[in-house]
Amino acid sequence: MRGPHNIIRLIRTGATLERTGAMNVVLEAFEAPAALRIVAHALGWPFKWLGYKGDPDMPPATRALTALGPAYIKFGQVLSTRPDVVGEDMAQQLRVLQDKLPPFSRAEAMEEVERELGLPVEDLFSEFSEPIAAASIAQVHRARLADTGEDVAVKVLRPGIERAFRKDIDAFYFAARIVDLFAPGARRLRPMDVVEHFDGVVQGELDLRLESAAASEFAANTEHDEGFQLPPILWNLSARRVMTLGWADGAPLGDNDALDAAGHDRRALGERVLTLFLNHALRDGYFHADMHQGNLKVAPNGNIIAYDFGIMGHIDEYTRRVYAEILFGFIKRDYKRVAEVHFEAGYVPATQDVDEFARALRAVGEPIFGMDASHISMGRLLNYLFEVTERFGMETRTELILLQRTMVVVEGVARSLDPQVNIWEVARPVVEDYIKQSIGPRAVIADLVKTARVMGRFGPRLPALVEQALIAQSNPQSDGSASRKWWIPALIGVGVGVLMAGTIFQVL
Repeated sequence: MRGPHNIIRLIRTGATLERTGAMNVVLEAFEAPAALRIVAHALGWPFKWLGYKGDPDMPPATRALTALGPAYIKFGQVLSTRPDVVGEDMAQQLRVLQDKLPPFSRAEAMEEVERELGLPVEDLFSEFSEPIAAASIAQVHRARLADTGEDVAVKVLRPGIERAFRKDIDAFYFAARIVDLFAPGARRLRPMDVVEHFDGVVQGELDLRLESAAASEFAANTEHDEGFQLPPILWNLSARRVMTLGWADGAPLGDNDALDAAGHDRRALGERVLTLFLNHALRDGYFHADMHQGNLKVAPNGNIIAYDFGIMGHIDEYTRRVYAEILFGFIKRDYKRVAEVHFEAGYVPATQDVDEFARALRAVGEPIFGMDASHISMGRLLNYLFEVTERFGMETRTELILLQRTMVVVEGVARSLDPQVNIWEVARPVVEDYIKQSIGPRAVIADLVKTARVMGRFGPRLPALVEQALIAQSNPQSDGSASRKWWIPALIGVGVGVLMAGTIFQVL
């Protein structure tokens, strides 16, 4: 499906922006230079008749993105959390993309539930409401269990959503190929890898069994997190296209008036959102990667409730340590150490100058400190970071795209609650605690214990390995055998030592 026909899809994207009036709005929000505005209009205006009309009752940007399809809607959801990038007016317009999209009918949803769960809806639920929230991929109904009377939320995928997303992803693949062919300077961003990564994430979101499993794992990791809760999953009422979970009462995190009326401290909530995300990413290496306001509520007791677990992020332990050191270096304003970590991890080619890179990082970090948070333009900051990475030949790390994207989203959510929130000040205690736990002497001992346990499992194979080594050394045709026999007793000694250590640690 990834053929030339996708040219029409890309042309239609620009044409839709023109037809809906969103082109000027988007260019203005991003403060695009005059030359870019001229080029954008020149490419979009001649094909205006090909653009989708969209819902004329919606604001231009929202109208265009909803008309273009679910992948574009996802992009709009991210921008809705960044008023400092796109402006307060557009952020408010795009916020309806989170959970206020046009729903499909209750009858279609009930048919889907019966088809997936194999029983009539009446046998499962005594009540099944009209849609109460509709997003790009699925919608939610409030229901009541027939056997217990418990209130639950039933999530149902949109009919035909798999095909719709496939069309969008195909267009993105085609665009990535064009970038590879005609913009060699952008190849370091690995656009094909980026699209493949996004494709994988989307495929996981289109199978609600995987979302249920993700929610279960996330709940186990965060069970003891103060001020945070997750609705329980009802596995017996969940399948590939239907997911049932406990009902969560609370005020939407994006409704500041409702939060104020309920007496919640928005500043504390903003700081807690940031703290929770950093803890999940650094401590657990498993985090909610779609933490916009549409997926968060505040319970009457003040707990933050998260739901919609279709997009989760995973970071291995080594990468968590690298990024903790980078964050810690920025917090301490030790730019030389931040630069060294980039080189040690291989993020920057060894041919680059570490001192020069440190000076470039200082230009990125220093404006953050000692400045009113509301005056920091994340748009300009991200733009400068892009220039720095391009200058020093850094490549896009696709495994960290979700972390970077979610960090932007979460900071935007926190700032919508309190414009004065500063991510660096909130991050300091979390990162310092992780550094103590994972990079200090205690971490070295823990690493040695893990290594010994792993090596101990090879104990049963040691006799065969030693025997093979002895046979190889006794072979007269072996090259340089006489000079190498010294390592046989060493191998045996190390093997016995490892076996003993591994056995001890397994017992411990």
